[in-house]
Amino acid sequence: MLITADRILVSTGTYLEDGAVLTDGDEIIAVGPREEISRQAGPDVRRVEFAGTVMPGLIDAHVHLIFDGSPDPVAALQNSDEVLLDQMRHRAERLLRSGVTTVRDLGDRNGLAFRVAEEVEAGRLSGSRILAAGTPATPPGGHCYFLGGEVTGEKQARDLVRRNAEAGAAVIKVMTSGGGLTKDGPRSWQSQFSREELHALVEEAHSAGLPVAAHAHGTEAITEAVDVGVDTLEHCTWMTEDGFDLRRDVLQRIIDGNITVSTTVSPHWRMLPKVFGEERANLMFDQIRQMAEAGANMIAGTDAGVQRTGFDGLPGALTFYAHLGIPNSTILDMATRRAAETLGLGEVTGRVAPGFRADLLLVDGDPLQDLEALRRVRAVVAAGRIHEQE
Repeated sequence: MLITADRILVSTGTYLEDGAVLTDGDEIIAVGPREEISRQAGPDVRRVEFAGTVMPGLIDAHVHLIFDGSPDPVAALQNSDEVLLDQMRHRAERLLRSGVTTVRDLGDRNGLAFRVAEEVEAGRLSGSRILAAGTPATPPGGHCYFLGGEVTGEKQARDLVRRNAEAGAAVIKVMTSGGGLTKDGPRSWQSQFSREELHALVEEAHSAGLPVAAHAHGTEAITEAVDVGVDTLEHCTWMTEDGFDLRRDVLQRIIDGNITVSTTVSPHWRMLPKVFGEERANLMFDQIRQMAEAGANMIAGTDAGVQRTGFDGLPGALTFYAHLGIPNSTILDMATRRAAETLGLGEVTGRVAPGFRADLLLVDGDPLQDLEALRRVRAVVAAGRIHEQE
């Protein structure tokens, strides 16, 4: 397939004007000037002429396909696994239609996300590529205990890692702090595991070649996760019992240790001052700005599936970072190349370049100038298969 466009985003903040992308199967085989690549393609290749921008497909680094994004997503778990599985398939399709070609699913029940991931990979389902964690580790009664990952002690923590690895996990998820989704569990700022348990879990995951994503809202939980060498910090909101406490020494260790901060910003972020209060919301916003300005490696996720967070919200969530003053070129990089590298796919996807997977997003307008262009999706190419908007 030959795709020609007004502009192609070929690297961070850099366009190739009047360019073309040539694919063969699921791979990009050539990128360059329109006339040159058109000649290389030959007369029998399918041609898609587009007056807009071609860029890498987006990556949502934090979703939960098992939840429905309603005001009470936990209630949906009362459905049978087969009902949930069918709903998860539709959510994977919705993500793809919004321009997201890869997601990291960070917690489900009974390995359902593995089944959806397999269907997408085999071409039986039109949806985003899924890197699934399986069952997240939590203590008895801890955050998201209803997903079935309750463990106590080092042995049980290691056993859960092994079970997820054997089931096909691409990442291990651990709930190092409480969270708001679990109404009867520890508070978001409270730590949930001992350092010994966390160390055992991380050691077991790394011995299996798997990264560890730590759900960490509390400042102490963040510190403990950094101490044991997790790979990504999810949320990273620096909560305490009394408010917030971004510890600069811990932030520097995050940066020095190449630990990625996976911020989870709601597409409805403009409503947060009404939900949390103006002062509290501004403190939360400013902490993300401080992490970015300090040089933390940040990637974008939406936590799709949790309360009032649907599966088409990444473009809207990305506008939050522009509100903080982060350049659009950096924001797009967070949702493409940086995310791919963090997810272990840095040589596979996240760029429009020869040898990379043909994961492409075609949008009207210029997203380097206006992120709203990301909402104007005209087609998505996932693993070389084009899905045009109706």
